[in-house]
Amino acid sequence: MQIAGLSLQRARGAGAAMLLTLFTAAALSAPPRVYPTGVTIYDPSRAYNSFVGFSGPDGIMHLIDMDGNEVHRWPHPGNPGEVIDPKLIGGQRGHVLLQLSDLQDSRGGIFTNKTVGELDWGGKTVWEWGSQAPGGAARQNHDWARLANGNTLLLVAVPRAVPGLGPKEIGDQAIYEVTPEGKVVWSWTAGDHLKEFGWTPEGMNYLRERIARNPPEPYGYLEINDMQVLGSNRWFDAGDKRFDPENIMIDTRKGNVVLIIEKKTGKVVWRLGPEFPGSEYSPDQRIMKKDLPRPVDQISGQHNAYLIAKGLPGAGNLLLFDDEGGAGFPPAALGIYAGSRILEIDPVKNQIVWQYTGANSGRPVWSFFSSFVSSASRLPNGNTLIDEGMYGRLFQVTPEGDIVWEYVMPYVGRSTVDGRPFANSLTYRAQAVPYDWVPEGTPHAEKAVKELDVTTFRVP
Repeated sequence: MQIAGLSLQRARGAGAAMLLTLFTAAALSAPPRVYPTGVTIYDPSRAYNSFVGFSGPDGIMHLIDMDGNEVHRWPHPGNPGEVIDPKLIGGQRGHVLLQLSDLQDSRGGIFTNKTVGELDWGGKTVWEWGSQAPGGAARQNHDWARLANGNTLLLVAVPRAVPGLGPKEIGDQAIYEVTPEGKVVWSWTAGDHLKEFGWTPEGMNYLRERIARNPPEPYGYLEINDMQVLGSNRWFDAGDKRFDPENIMIDTRKGNVVLIIEKKTGKVVWRLGPEFPGSEYSPDQRIMKKDLPRPVDQISGQHNAYLIAKGLPGAGNLLLFDDEGGAGFPPAALGIYAGSRILEIDPVKNQIVWQYTGANSGRPVWSFFSSFVSSASRLPNGNTLIDEGMYGRLFQVTPEGDIVWEYVMPYVGRSTVDGRPFANSLTYRAQAVPYDWVPEGTPHAEKAVKELDVTTFRVP
């Protein structure tokens, strides 16, 4: 589930009830009630130094430096909020795409966004889209991408009855390519391609029964949470046309599938999942495995799947945050020792070539876990920026798993449950923002922060 930027103040109706239930469940396995926030670890000599952007649980887009100082903010949420590469907007620095207004839709979740826009450094809206959209509202959710041609790809919700899944109106998802003038010039709708997703007949029957029995799910029956244009890559250069730079990678969090959509035809031309090797009777083994490379085993509830860009360590490989949260049609078996994984995968051999679990940082595997939301991105120096989204913990690890930067979310989303205060630190995605992507002269600090010795530190 992904609700970046949708603080509980903005959640409504059935969606709000579902969110409160999930947050309450998450709180049962949460870290201590009182804990340090801000930057808790920072080694400037080993970290990739940049700004970090994120849409906070308070519904505000924040930009911080490596010491956790907020250097800028935009008073709008993002799903996700993301700073745009200046090369895509004529060299302009400090522009972001955010959600600007909501619909009063009781279903909540992916149904609620009305307009989305590009804002400049000063907060001025320089592009807005939504009223021109099919149905009169953007309903953007989970991802977006500004293209080199000036158009924008948007992952959107499409309320409709999906052919083959029954008569009930549910949350389907689509991709729109929109011109600067607001015209949709290309589209793709997930529900029209379900036969290409790889589910067994039993899996499809499970999905139909789930839809028939339950009210419409606020985040959609598939919960597609990621949409990335492949970009230039070594696989296409070697002649594999499935990896055409214009093709689009998506993943469905509920369906445990990662897909590549051929832009020219709309067909699925590559797929990871939903069936994986390995026994469902030993799910704990996969979080404990260390041998590399090895075949990709059962992912569950994954997020932020994308091909690492050219010029970065691991270029061409697939990187994803494997939440290991409940998902699948029918649900995949999960282990007792709940832990998440970052997986780097050779997408041609379907092999895991690098991974990160809590054990890589000298801790138990269950010390790193987010059953929903979250992200991971490869950095220019070979480190990986990770958002353990359920708890709002952002951190950077070396290839060996050493934590060289850690930031604990100080911002909270606030609401009430049965009249009692309710707070959460949920953070959907984090972005490393190079210093030259924002206006020149924007201040930043790079002062080392030594990790506390928790065996001796006590609150005064």
